[in-house]
Amino acid sequence: MTITDTHTHLYSEAFDADRTEVIERALAAGVTRFFIPAIDSTYTKAMYALESSYPHNMFLMMGLHPTHVKDNYLEELEHVKEQLESRKFVAIGEIGIDLFWDQSMLREQQDMFRLQIQLAKQYQLPIVIHCRDAFDEVFEILEEEKGSDLFGIFHCFTGTLAQALQAISYNMKLGIGGVTTFKNGKIDQFLSQIDLTHIVLETDAPYLSPVPYRGKRNESSYILNVLEKLSDIYGVSKAHIAEITTQNSKSVFKI
Repeated sequence: MTITDTHTHLYSEAFDADRTEVIERALAAGVTRFFIPAIDSTYTKAMYALESSYPHNMFLMMGLHPTHVKDNYLEELEHVKEQLESRKFVAIGEIGIDLFWDQSMLREQQDMFRLQIQLAKQYQLPIVIHCRDAFDEVFEILEEEKGSDLFGIFHCFTGTLAQALQAISYNMKLGIGGVTTFKNGKIDQFLSQIDLTHIVLETDAPYLSPVPYRGKRNESSYILNVLEKLSDIYGVSKAHIAEITTQNSKSVFKI
């Protein structure tokens, strides 16, 4: 059974003390494909080191995370462009809009989202979307940019059924992780109405640990708890969920 974690920050400082052990636990659990989103230029070196250590398992994205859109965002955009010119990546991500912590950079976040979508189109790559307290704002830009060359993953999907269907209409898979195990997560109430062909698995490690690890550091091996929850929701085997979601990840990332 091949399990794919489509979103994990294994280069994070949260894993500095035991990164190898964390990865080996995931590999032993059957998680063999790890897709690594970017945050900003300060993490690029650590991402490359991770890939170098596990070249057959780690697949890197490039982009600027919306919460890291600061006054120097144009410099960060140049870094993204330079990296894209220098080597191959599997996606542009994670990109999007986050209004949970700070709304003062909304215009800049919108600009960066658009510009990075256009980079994804230029390089014929998928996008991986971060959206927090910003569904309307994200959908507005997706509506502007929609087309056969726009596709990817709506990471950490936490919206309503209507919002799920809208995201899918823009050629987005829904990234499903620990939130689906939360009592107040809500998405478990309608997820069975979404065909499995529209879903990929993720952890967002070290964040958003599933039950029973909620509140603790997340890691990629905990994706098994998400897999078990989806097995219950859809009434099919964990192996079937793993197979379909891994195939979905291949259709997005082309790898």
